[in-house]
Amino acid sequence: MTTTERLHLRVSGETRAELGRSRGSQLRDSLPAAYAKYAELFRILGVDEETERQGAERVIAALAAWRPAVVEELAGIAEGSGLTLAQVVALNARTEILALGKAASSECSTVTAVIDGRHRAVQTWDWHIELAPFWHTHEVDGPGYRYAGLTEQGIVSKIGVNEAGLALHFNILGHREDGPSGVPMHVLSSIVLTECASVDEAIALIRSAPIASSSAFTMLDADRAVSVEMSPAGVFVIEEVAGSVQRTNHFQDAEPLGGQKSEIYEPDSSERLALVRDRIADGGPADTSALVELLVSGEGQPPLTCHADMAKSYGERWATLATIVTDPERRSIRILDGMPTDAATGEWREISVAG
Repeated sequence: MTTTERLHLRVSGETRAELGRSRGSQLRDSLPAAYAKYAELFRILGVDEETERQGAERVIAALAAWRPAVVEELAGIAEGSGLTLAQVVALNARTEILALGKAASSECSTVTAVIDGRHRAVQTWDWHIELAPFWHTHEVDGPGYRYAGLTEQGIVSKIGVNEAGLALHFNILGHREDGPSGVPMHVLSSIVLTECASVDEAIALIRSAPIASSSAFTMLDADRAVSVEMSPAGVFVIEEVAGSVQRTNHFQDAEPLGGQKSEIYEPDSSERLALVRDRIADGGPADTSALVELLVSGEGQPPLTCHADMAKSYGERWATLATIVTDPERRSIRILDGMPTDAATGEWREISVAG
């Protein structure tokens, strides 16, 4: 699928409920298939239907107590698409529900840099190749700040940038206490992008959230870049060093690291991080092309770019589905349908939310 064929949504509404109906109605023809493919993955990884349902109920309860309007948004997606609320919640909490199963992973890498005086970031998004048909780009215009980025079918947010000049990148982490009893990380991404104008505001909001699962949000604005590690053990901020933050899929703070599911992401994650840090040790990239090039793996190197092994089965076949570059000062995000190796020849989709 080329970038020109990739779906782009314009989601709008005066309320969160209207946003949900807008998103759901635009996905009515494809969202049931996306949910079915995720439900299949849940079962493959050992999460039965009842466990999924109970997880969705706990998420609804947590959101109702913290951001009740978000429950209305998820209900709107269900109304617009024809799915049930529990199914929509399960999609948005797919990170949390998958944490209940058994999984191995080769996941995403993110790097920030200061180029020509501006903070910018690049990320690869690695995921199950069977889910490649079910992601899209979107622009969201509703209560709070407008934002744009990449997400999956029926999921309110993933990677994005907002009109205030805050960019957010997303890497999954794994802690032994993870589960679906707090705000889902994909929902938290939407809340940060709609409510926060800066890294400082985003950190404060995240610290207020009922968090029961693990991910890292690498966030940048005009002045600062950080990677915020979230888990049941707490919220931990990894500051930039020499103008750069590097993020793979293991905890860098010692406290949550003690409870990490190391068998899922290691040693791959540490090897990828070491490779990126080695590449920038002699100075940061001179331009955006060089920034993207940081995430190109050479032969025999750790998989900063991921190729699916089609000899394996669903749940084990990982590929780099997209490459994303954010420029928060310019309120823009560029998304490539493919790997960094395709950067020079592939078609980038650029979305701006500048006023």
